[in-house]
Amino acid sequence: MKKLPLLTALLSVTMTAAALNPIVQTCYTTDPAPMVHNDTLYVYTGHDENGADFFWMQEWRVYSTTDMVNWTDHGSPLAIEDFSWGDDRAWAPQCVERDGKFYFYVPLHSSLSGAMAIGVAVGDTPVGPFKDAIGKPLVDGDWANIDPTVFIDDKGDAYLYWGNPKLFYVKLNDDMISFDGEVRTIQQTPEGFGKPKFVPMEADKEYFSTYTEGPWFFQRGDNYYMVYAAGGIPEHIAYSMSKSPTGPWEYKGVIMPQLDETGSFTNHSGIIEYKGQPYFFYHTGTLPGGGGFARSMAVEPFRFNDDGTIPVIMPTAEGAPAVGSLDPYHRVEAETMAWSQGVTTEPNSATGLYISDIHDGDYTMLKNVDFKAGGSRTLGVSVASALRGGQIEVRLDSLEGPVVATVDVPGTGGWENWRYIEVPAQIDETGAHDLYFLFKGRKGPRLFNFDYWNFK
Repeated sequence: MKKLPLLTALLSVTMTAAALNPIVQTCYTTDPAPMVHNDTLYVYTGHDENGADFFWMQEWRVYSTTDMVNWTDHGSPLAIEDFSWGDDRAWAPQCVERDGKFYFYVPLHSSLSGAMAIGVAVGDTPVGPFKDAIGKPLVDGDWANIDPTVFIDDKGDAYLYWGNPKLFYVKLNDDMISFDGEVRTIQQTPEGFGKPKFVPMEADKEYFSTYTEGPWFFQRGDNYYMVYAAGGIPEHIAYSMSKSPTGPWEYKGVIMPQLDETGSFTNHSGIIEYKGQPYFFYHTGTLPGGGGFARSMAVEPFRFNDDGTIPVIMPTAEGAPAVGSLDPYHRVEAETMAWSQGVTTEPNSATGLYISDIHDGDYTMLKNVDFKAGGSRTLGVSVASALRGGQIEVRLDSLEGPVVATVDVPGTGGWENWRYIEVPAQIDETGAHDLYFLFKGRKGPRLFNFDYWNFK
């Protein structure tokens, strides 16, 4: 099997956790759709199943950050089962806020039409719970009904775009769950969306455009942007611009080329500004076991050109630098991490999400943990183990760094029989450090579950 350069580089740094792309390592996350609310950046994703041979996706997931390096897993607040009329293919989502409500637009296969449809769910918080807002599809009956993107412009008007290979749009009503006008189809001219390089263009003849799927629609100043997966299979990311939310569109070029290094024949992007910095989200197949049906979201910082255009952005293993620090002196969920190896997350209706599938040698890491003044402290952890337990070594700055605390995890009588344990912690170095939780125990079996931690 040929090794991909980016994948080879990624695997070579996992033991030191230098890489921060892909953002999530506990499962495959696709089609990232970022949203900022109350100084927190949320990303809504699809979820590729392990070992899939197609896009057999069953749920949508949510992750959040306040520093761009430590990400909290909020699990799956919405799944196919939440739509009585849906029966398959939980594909690329997007969530937006309006008047204190959060509207979650998703494509899935409709049992009513036997084709793809766009549904909308509503919730009171960015992480749900969400419920089907109208009890039926918002649009239905066309296999092209996938990949919704929605944006509320500076006039307060909301527009919904979607489609593959067509590009549809409709202006939403203020309630965000209905529309009065008809669904319109954008005519994809070479001037608006480019042209395949391998097709010679002739005057007065219509050609297929480079638009394929995955539109991402947003406004910046007087400019409207349509970013999309382009070129068929394999895909690259391209974009068009307009002075109006409905066009006419002008093709501007490629943002992220199609590269073998990304390990995926599709790509899907989202662009947002957070704390004064624009970010480009996309997905790759570079996690171990990844590929075209096992994709993972990644992020790159960038700057718009002076004329508002977008530069070419290349995928990296480093991702985005920190824009804040993490406070360890309050409860921190174990599923908040910058990097991990070997672990997964599981939900529980009473506890919430926690880290599971922990084996000897697995670890999690957080970046820029601010220990302020240093000195002796106490570390508390919430853990559970049905049988044998194990040990948590807490280290600074690397897997070989100084041990600042050691927790002996006993058997607690069940995988969700939680016990809070406090142990002494010695932090002699002040300031911000990377913090590693290294898990040890008998080789081979599952050891314990890990819910949260805090220093005192």
